[in-house]
Amino acid sequence: MRLDKFLKVSRLIKRRTVANEACDAGRVIVNGSVAKASVKVKTGDIIEIQFGTRAVKVEVLDIKETTKKEEASSLFKYL
Repeated sequence: MRLDKFLKVSRLIKRRTVANEACDAGRVIVNGSVAKASVKVKTGDIIEIQFGTRAVKVEVLDIKETTKKEEASSLFKYL
């Protein structure tokens, strides 16, 4: 699954266009390297997102095309 879509489905970032802009600005890192929006995300990948002065680091646990709001947090775990 594409990185921008995973960020939206997992609700780490609310909208796909915002996820796309964050990737283009170089604020998203996958497995230690800056990632574009088109990078394929797999189970076990480590994603780090810079939100201003705050950084969020998560590990991908599962990949689904769509999820309910309550189930979205089961797709990743905070590190």
